[in-house]
Amino acid sequence: MPKVLSVNISEKKGVPKEPIEKGYFKVNYGLEGDSHAGNWHRQVSLLGQESIEKMQNTGVKGLCAGKFAENLTTEGVTLYELPVGTKLKIGETEMQVTQIGKECHSGCAIKKLVGDCVMPREGIFAKVLKPGFIKSGDKIEIFN
Repeated sequence: MPKVLSVNISEKKGVPKEPIEKGYFKVNYGLEGDSHAGNWHRQVSLLGQESIEKMQNTGVKGLCAGKFAENLTTEGVTLYELPVGTKLKIGETEMQVTQIGKECHSGCAIKKLVGDCVMPREGIFAKVLKPGFIKSGDKIEIFN
């Protein structure tokens, strides 16, 4: 069963996020208090632990949840294979996948710190359709 490993937040863009116990996700906004939140199509970023492990297997040390600036670190689902439009029930929320991958901006602190960033290739983005809290351990249900 796919699940959330970590909820992560940062006050500014382009830096790793810090894990928090739980986060409140608002409709048409994203994670309350997060620098990437706002009324746009990339309100919430998700990255699989499986993608992080690919980077760890290249010998990069110190990688953990939030290092790639993802709001939700997941396990048990290949996120980047989900089609745009897929709906996700995560914790109390419902979200819809809006984008797979992204273009990494120049001067990315993560790429400088790690040497590569897996987020542009394997991270996904979603918008919040139904508000609520998400915490570590919450299951992820996929539906259309």
